[in-house]
Amino acid sequence: MLKVNFYELNTIEDNKLSFAVIMTKFNGQWIYVRHKERNTWEIPGGHREENENINDTASRELFEETGAIKFKLIPICTYAVERSEYVDYTESFGQLFYSEVETLDNLPHFEISEIKLFDDIPDSLTYPLIQPFLHKKVLEFIKSINL
Repeated sequence: MLKVNFYELNTIEDNKLSFAVIMTKFNGQWIYVRHKERNTWEIPGGHREENENINDTASRELFEETGAIKFKLIPICTYAVERSEYVDYTESFGQLFYSEVETLDNLPHFEISEIKLFDDIPDSLTYPLIQPFLHKKVLEFIKSINL
């Protein structure tokens, strides 16, 4: 059983933030990406590199996974996925961001094979027990600040 837990920004120690996930809009639609080794869609994001600021992780991953070169990036919250079937499981934390992309360049040659624009969350998700909660959290954030 998976459970997604959300935390206010800056309530989890920075060194515990392992990854960045970026809910991204371009021309009014959501960008989802497809990894070269999968047939499903996921939110752009990835792991933090050693000594990297989590905001830099988000910017780097957004470029590497979508080709975005001009964008706004807003940190939303920290989240963790809790796996109740593992007694000794330690939460791994990520930071959730919202981005509005103005300019996309060619997709860099990394692990993503394609990006696609969606009006809503796609049906075929890589992480169907996690990604809908992240999508919903960002929608709530957008609504709360009238974006």
